[in-house]
Amino acid sequence: MPTTPNQHRRKFLQAAGSAAAATLLPCSILKADDASLPKDGPRFGVIGLRNQGWFITKEAIDAGANIVALADIDATILAEITDRLVTGRDPIAEEKRKIAAEEAKKEGKPFDETDVKKHIIKKPDTYKDYRKILERDDIDAVMIATPDHWHAKIAIEAMLAGKHVYCEKPLTHTIAEGKLIEKVVAQTGRIFQVGTMQRSSPLFLKAVALVRSGRIGKIQKVTCGLNSFSPSPELPIADVPKGLDWDFWLGPAPKVPYRALPEMREGYGSGVPLYSNGHYSFRNWHEYSGGRMTDWGAHHVDIANWAIGASETGPSKITPINFKLACEHKDGIPVVDNRYNSVTEFNVKVDMPDDVEMLITSDGDNGILFEGSEGRFFVNRGKITGKPVEDLAENPLPEDALEQVYGGPLNENHALNFINAVNANKNPISDVWSHNRMLEICHLANIAMRLDRPLAWDPVKREIVGDEQASGFLSREYRSGYEIEM
Repeated sequence: MPTTPNQHRRKFLQAAGSAAAATLLPCSILKADDASLPKDGPRFGVIGLRNQGWFITKEAIDAGANIVALADIDATILAEITDRLVTGRDPIAEEKRKIAAEEAKKEGKPFDETDVKKHIIKKPDTYKDYRKILERDDIDAVMIATPDHWHAKIAIEAMLAGKHVYCEKPLTHTIAEGKLIEKVVAQTGRIFQVGTMQRSSPLFLKAVALVRSGRIGKIQKVTCGLNSFSPSPELPIADVPKGLDWDFWLGPAPKVPYRALPEMREGYGSGVPLYSNGHYSFRNWHEYSGGRMTDWGAHHVDIANWAIGASETGPSKITPINFKLACEHKDGIPVVDNRYNSVTEFNVKVDMPDDVEMLITSDGDNGILFEGSEGRFFVNRGKITGKPVEDLAENPLPEDALEQVYGGPLNENHALNFINAVNANKNPISDVWSHNRMLEICHLANIAMRLDRPLAWDPVKREIVGDEQASGFLSREYRSGYEIEM
C-alpha cells in the first residue's frame, strides 16, 4: 500500500527524534560514525551531487540523516560521490587536512588526525533519474543541489510525492516558480528548507540582532556586495564530457549543443572546463540561472531583507544605475548563443519600505554594509566590523539575542535545522516565503538590467506595474517533456 504524506511525516518524526538531541552538540564534534548519533535516522535521497551537493550530503550525515539514495545525470560524479561515502575518501577534506597539518607543523603544534571528519556509510542506491527516488515510499526527504533551472520542477514533484524538501539556493529560476512552490507547500504540508546557510551562521545572526535591537538607529541604507565576474571568450561546440547526459542536464531549458573550451577549472568546482555552458559556469547563463545577482544575492540580499524586517513585503521600485552584460542583448534577449550572457558588473538601487535604500553592487567587498541614523557596520562570512560591534564589549546584546533571531538553540548545521523543523512541524529558519520575497528583488534586478530601465513593483499583488514586456520575464516556457508534473 502506498505511504500517505501523513504516514511519511510520522515516520520522519520518529526517526528524527533522536537526531534532534544532537542540537546541543557543537558542530565540530558531530561525526558520521559517532555513537551518539542515531543509527536509523530519517531516510534521505540526494539529487544533484557536485560541489554543494556533496557539502549538504555531509551535513545531513552529521545531522543524523540516513542517506539511502543518490541521483545525478552525470555517471562520473555519481560514481565518485558514492565511492567517497563508502570509502571515506574525500579529496577536499584531505586537502584541508594537509594544509592544517602543515600549519600545525610550522607553529610547532601537534595535529590531531581524529579531528578530521570521515563520512562513511552503507552504499546508497544510485540512479540517473531523480524520479526513481521520488517513487520510493521509504524515503522521507530529498535534498536538491542541481543547477537552478531544475530546482522548482524537482522540488514540486518531490512534495507531491510526499517528501519533505531541502533545496539549494537560489530556489527558483523565475518569480512565477516561487509562487507555485508556495502553493504546493501549503497544499501538501511538507516542510521545506532553502539552503541559505548564512541564516545558520552566528556572524550573520549577530548582524540581524544588531539591526533589530536598534544599535545603529533607524535603518537608512543597506549595501549588498556580490562581486563581479569576467565575460567568457566565444565558446565552440564541444564533445559532451564522458558520462554526462547533456539532454537530461538541459531538462526544462532550451535544447542547445554543449559548448566549452579545453582549459580546466581549478580549486572549488574543479574537474570541469573553466568556460562552458554546463558545470561549473551554468550560473553565468540566463537559461539556467541569474548570475551573481541570484547566486550571492540569494545569500546577502536575504540577510539584508531579513534584518530590516522586509520578509513579508517587497520593493516599490528597482532602478539600474549602471551595469554590463556579458554579451549584447536586444529586447532583453541575448543576440549570440556562444558566450556567457548574464550581468558581469552592476549597481542597482532598490526602494524598500520605510524609506530604506538597498544598493546591490558588484563593487567593493563581498558582504553587507548596514547604515543607520546612529552608526554602521559591515558583515561577511569572515568578519563583522564597525563601531556598533566594538561597543558590544561594554554594552553586549542580551544573552539570548541570537537565539531569538534563530528561533531556538543555535547550530551551524543547516541540515540539522531542517530535521528539527520537521520534528517540530514548523517552518525552518530558511522558509520558502521569506526566501521568495528576497529573491523577487534579485529576479527583478536582472529583468531591469536586461531591459535597461527601472521597474515599478506592487509588493502586495507581487506584480510588475505598467510594463507588459517586463512582466513576460516573470515566468518561462518549459521544454516539451520537461514540464512540472502536477
